[in-house]
Amino acid sequence: MKYKKKDLGSYNVHMIQTDKYKTITMRIVFRRKIKKEEITIRNILTSLLVQSTEKYNSKRKLTIKTQDLYSVGLGVNNARSGNYMHTIFTLNCLNDKFTEEGNFVEAINFLSEILFHPDVEDNAFKEKNIEIVKNKTKDTLMSMKEDANAYSLVRAYEAFDKDSPISYRMIGYLEDLDNINGQNLYDYYKSILKNDLVDIFIIGDFREDQVLAEIRKLFKFRILKKANLDYRLKNKRVRARRLFAKETIKNNQSKVNIICRYHRLKDYEINYVLPVYNCILGGESESKLFRIVREQHSLCYGISSAPSRLDNTLTIHTGIDKENYKKTLSLIEKILDDMRKGKFTDQDIETAKQFYETAFEEVEESPNTMLDIYMNKDFTGTDDLETKRKMIKKVTKKEIIRVARKIKMDTVFMLEGDKNEKE
Repeated sequence: MKYKKKDLGSYNVHMIQTDKYKTITMRIVFRRKIKKEEITIRNILTSLLVQSTEKYNSKRKLTIKTQDLYSVGLGVNNARSGNYMHTIFTLNCLNDKFTEEGNFVEAINFLSEILFHPDVEDNAFKEKNIEIVKNKTKDTLMSMKEDANAYSLVRAYEAFDKDSPISYRMIGYLEDLDNINGQNLYDYYKSILKNDLVDIFIIGDFREDQVLAEIRKLFKFRILKKANLDYRLKNKRVRARRLFAKETIKNNQSKVNIICRYHRLKDYEINYVLPVYNCILGGESESKLFRIVREQHSLCYGISSAPSRLDNTLTIHTGIDKENYKKTLSLIEKILDDMRKGKFTDQDIETAKQFYETAFEEVEESPNTMLDIYMNKDFTGTDDLETKRKMIKKVTKKEIIRVARKIKMDTVFMLEGDKNEKE
């Protein structure tokens, strides 16, 4: 794959040339410092933008247009990345070789219509359209407890650090819905176009000069902006006394989330040693947590662990019967301690490395996952795919033990089911 970055003054265009895919995928990424009070209004705004435009002023007309473009894929997603809020508009369409000449350029024009010509009236979004989106959002927020896994993680991070972005609910907040109206929503829309950092990523087989000409013509962000905030959250020490929190919910299973902090890890340790450590601990089906807690002791229904390098955390998640809480917690503590003592084999390390080698091969099969690689490289300074492959292979047992000794339990949150599965 051939990568080129073009600075257009107020935004960058990242072009990845490859004939590996039949499609061309384009992302427009808006990003700014995340603020809790902006999450709900941003969700409402982005939902509105992809449902109708000035020209295609109904969901039906918009759908017909996507079909005319050979079923072009269009989506938007809001997500937190460390200290930043990302809003990503994604366009995916067949290469002109498989459709007709000019289809991709027309698709770019369609995306421009979505972004710059919203369905507004008198400089305000239409209240009837807002109410439809707000009602759907309200239903989602009211039913969030129905997904016990997701809800337990949200509540665990709120207990862990209620003032940190890690605790923010990305689906939004009920209390913010009533304050959203057509005028302040339009004002917020204009502030995004004016103030957000913007990057455009394209991957596929395309004519560089043609695409750049269209982008210059259609995407006119005039104000020069620079990132001035570190992506990684502030690294705090593990609390002196471990925090235990609990909430009861109407559910068969109980969900337990253990949030661990790590302190003073170097970039190499975070990017390469920590992933191998996690894979051995609980990152795949042959992990210690799965084999010992679930298979040998039958204490849980499922168990896994995952690190977040921008949040300085590693989270262990499991579903149990509430009567097994103390036994499960004690066993997890022992496994963490065994990792610190180096009680894992060379074969465990090789299995973890092979897991990542397979994952790296699969990454190249998907344009979206490749775009994730390039986004992370540009935004947060991670390495390219080939460097990742080489560095993972170099990780040693001594390095894993050193990292293991810096990982400590900080918060234990139990979403307690009011009955057991077997009852």
